Amino acid sequence: MKKYEFFEHTADAKFRAYGKNIEEQFSNAAIALIAVMFDPEKIEEKITKSVSIKGNDLKSLLYNFLEELLYLIDTESFIVHKVTGIKIGGIGKKHILTATLIGDKISDKYENFGSVKAVTYNEMEIKPDYVQVVLDI
Repeated sequence: MKKYEFFEHTADAKFRAYGKNIEEQFSNAAIALIAVMFDPEKIEEKITKSVSIKGNDLKSLLYNFLEELLYLIDTESFIVHKVTGIKIGGIGKKHILTATLIGDKISDKYENFGSVKAVTYNEMEIKPDYVQVVLDI
């Protein structure tokens, strides 16, 4: 099964991330976001970070998770190679995601294809087989 695929979009990057469950779909969405800017396969596994994200629903959880990745790029120059140990659950009406991000700092050894300005809710979908996201580039 493919992890993600990109679709034509007017001025933005649109993708679907696939997986056998919501956790795998969110993990693959993170890698798809990175793939807009870098080749995730070439990113070395030098740094490990734990994240805990909250959302009011699955869409806001996905949005907040991907925005956290952009925040880490902007503030710590950290780029993700893979996501492990991802768990999605809930407490009351809140959704919570915990995961370990493994990657490296941005450096000259990683070719940069461009940047992502923001994650959008535009055309965002959470389906049984995939999640769909449009990124403002």
